Amino acid sequence: MLIPVATLEAIAAGRVDLAFRRWRRPTVKAGGSLRTAIGVLAIDEVVRLDSDDEVTDGDACRAGFADRGALLAALRSDGDLYRVTLHLAGEDPRLALRADADLDAAALAAVLARLDGFDRRSSAGAWTRATLRAIATWPGRRAPDLAAEAGRPTPAFKADVRKLKELGLTESLEVGYRLSPRGVAVLAALDGAG
Repeated sequence: MLIPVATLEAIAAGRVDLAFRRWRRPTVKAGGSLRTAIGVLAIDEVVRLDSDDEVTDGDACRAGFADRGALLAALRSDGDLYRVTLHLAGEDPRLALRADADLDAAALAAVLARLDGFDRRSSAGAWTRATLRAIATWPGRRAPDLAAEAGRPTPAFKADVRKLKELGLTESLEVGYRLSPRGVAVLAALDGAG
């Protein structure tokens, strides 16, 4: 569920706690969460509405729109209408993970085991260490350029970088990526190991 930055900021400020979407089937569920640029959103409720008439001006304001008409005009035309109740649950846990560069032997071994697992399961072969080194060498370089350098399709390369991001090793920039402090520590350990 993509949420515009302005709406995310309004959620963080407590001005927005509803979202409306037209879906063939919902992409979020009650009790779930969604990581965003402002942190983790908790999905409190997902309700399928029988008709657009169930949307009120008050609902529209709670979703960040001036009125019901503006909200309905912003929605795509196909799919069932859903009302999603949500709130900011807290900071993205990856932020703290990225900053944690003080890895003891067990933590480092766990990260290296995950990297080895990614490499083993990849149809493209071992990619983790080369990708970390490329991002360290060219921080802020466009993903298509890094992918071309690695001889890989851009979508597959970006999906793999997201795996590194989940481990707290990389950070997305406005353009490209950089290693997090944790990523720098892991790469230093890898380079120190030969």
